[in-house]
Amino acid sequence: MKSSNELRASLRMIDHKSYPAYKSLAGAWQFAGYTLVIDHVQGDPFASPSSVHVEVSGQAAGFPAAYLERDCSRVALQDYLTRLLAGQFGQYNFKAKGSGKSGLLSISRPGQEVLERSACEMTGQKVTARFQIGFPAFGRTINAGELEKILFEFLPRCVENSLYYRNINQREAERAVFLAEDQEEIRNQLRERGWVAFVANGAVLPRVSGVSELPMKDSVPFSSPASMERTLTLPHRGELSGMAVEAGVTLIVGGGYHGKSTLLEAMQAGVYNHVAGDGREYVITDETAVKLRAEDGRSIRNVDISLFINDLPNHKDTVRFTTADASGSTSQAAGLVESMEAGSGLFLIDEDTSATNFMVRDEFMQQVISRDKEPITPFIERVRDLYEKAGISTIMVAGSSGAFFYIADRILQMDCYRAKDITERVKAMCKDRPVNPPMPRPFNGLCGQRVLPAYVRSASGHGGRGRGMRERDSREAAGSRHEHMKIKTFGLESFSLDKESISVRYLEQLTDTEQTAALAYLLRFCLEQTLDGKRTVSQAVRLVYDTLNKKGWEPFCSSYVPCGLARPRIQEVYACLNRFRG
Repeated sequence: MKSSNELRASLRMIDHKSYPAYKSLAGAWQFAGYTLVIDHVQGDPFASPSSVHVEVSGQAAGFPAAYLERDCSRVALQDYLTRLLAGQFGQYNFKAKGSGKSGLLSISRPGQEVLERSACEMTGQKVTARFQIGFPAFGRTINAGELEKILFEFLPRCVENSLYYRNINQREAERAVFLAEDQEEIRNQLRERGWVAFVANGAVLPRVSGVSELPMKDSVPFSSPASMERTLTLPHRGELSGMAVEAGVTLIVGGGYHGKSTLLEAMQAGVYNHVAGDGREYVITDETAVKLRAEDGRSIRNVDISLFINDLPNHKDTVRFTTADASGSTSQAAGLVESMEAGSGLFLIDEDTSATNFMVRDEFMQQVISRDKEPITPFIERVRDLYEKAGISTIMVAGSSGAFFYIADRILQMDCYRAKDITERVKAMCKDRPVNPPMPRPFNGLCGQRVLPAYVRSASGHGGRGRGMRERDSREAAGSRHEHMKIKTFGLESFSLDKESISVRYLEQLTDTEQTAALAYLLRFCLEQTLDGKRTVSQAVRLVYDTLNKKGWEPFCSSYVPCGLARPRIQEVYACLNRFRG
């Protein structure tokens, strides 16, 4: 490994040369207290900035070993250090001058959720921070003096103030770790007590706006109905009271703009931990929960939707249903079945984003259109079986049909953002208004595991399943380190892989663009591992997630691990694979 003095000398040697000469700096350089590694040098000052990381030995960093023993506390500490380093970089960003992206200092900027990111990784041996630097230039000529200022003045201060325990606000770091441990304890209590969600008293659920996840000021704090209030004892917070939602079918009703969807949205975000001050720190939901909705136009491949759709007029098979352009009801049925395959134990549904004919059919409609003429078995006729026979609970927002009252275990009314348990009153009203019980087809569960056909790439580079000409066999693909399958990401909307676009805009529990980027890397790895066409969907996804858990990001990347990846849940990995048209 070369020294920092040698890096300084190399910089001065290439000063005022053509920009590609910067590539000679790639590699590891030893600084006082840390190692600087230049992973990738941008092609010109207007291209994506250069990828860099620093490594500080665990002994030198000095963080308490107890903070790294549990995943929840380690991830919280990594998140805290990422935010700290982002704040440090903000002080020096573009302080070095030049053309294009010269002087840029950039690292992940986390939102309200605490996610595991490639930007910062900690083990007992070392702390690794990954980020980007815009190497300075005059036009397309190297400006070595400005890069020397970044690497020898700005960066050492940022590293010193962020990655060494002795120099950070230790009390704040402790609070971040303790909050994560309390949140993990609530998750443990959900499993032990048979709950699917917990919403603490005093939680602030409304957000500033549809484009901001910050808490709304002067909003009504959440307060649990007395019948559903439970008290937990947490290791650091102590006693905490709030609303416990037990397993089963829970209905949320109320007038428009009274907070029904706001409560559901807080629950769907509760699959993640949140930072202090978010207002939803103690809104915790079953981590396998999936928000279901209609997705007109999505592709479906070999999905057993016969629980909900049968006897189509064109005699199309619904046990292994395939379409490139699904309707709202078909897409929602497929999404539900795919979520069952992904191991979800809780469905979250808002009627505003659901297909009406998938959700319910009233008695009058059944009289007009007889059951033998309707291929759709509505969700209302399956929701009890989903819980009683498959063990999957449902929390649903409804406001247009009273039919759901008859199948709910508990009914919450949101009144001016205040929750009221109206179960007993509504059940008494149901007895006065008896209805004919539905007679759905038998609940037969799902068909066998779906097998992924071999992934095949055409000579033009486009991918496909079962068509075209194979470009490489599995050994060649593994040895190529993924370069043959190009990735582009487009925010939270979509990403492309092998020129095939995958839309994720309706995966509402994706909360960060870096999760979308990570999904592209994970899906690429998944496809490369299924070239033999022998793995089931579940086996393929489990292989991906087990590899991520055991080996981190490195197996999914090419020559280096970039900054800008955030771990998605396994449910979103399933969802992406199911939406991949290739």
